Amino acid sequence: MTTPLPQTEAEWREHLRTKGAEPFAYEVTRRAATERPFTGKFEGHWQPGQYRCICCDAELFDAGTKFDAGCGWPSFYQAKPGAIEDRVDRSHGMVRVESVCAQCGSHLGHVFEDGPQPTGLRYCMNSASLDFTPTSD
Repeated sequence: MTTPLPQTEAEWREHLRTKGAEPFAYEVTRRAATERPFTGKFEGHWQPGQYRCICCDAELFDAGTKFDAGCGWPSFYQAKPGAIEDRVDRSHGMVRVESVCAQCGSHLGHVFEDGPQPTGLRYCMNSASLDFTPTSD
């Protein structure tokens, strides 16, 4: 049985608090805010494992697909199949592709077509929207 996700702002804030999420996680995941570049805990993180949605624990990225894009946010060239939903984002006078968790709809960041091969994509994610599970040996 799956535990239902929170519905109200107060429930979401409490849910994220109990998961040990960064203080800014609510603003990022529920209001599509963006953390400042080079400030997120996963920007310079290179341990093997899985990056997950901080809200629902869905697997989003394998650490082996992470690369240093030099942009200040954790960047990945490939998401787990079916993990990310793309949406058109017309905010801030731009047209971009927003990346949200396909399971719970949490804002994660944006995807751009300037990444490395084999996909040519750069999933530019907010650390505050992610959790990490290291690979166990």
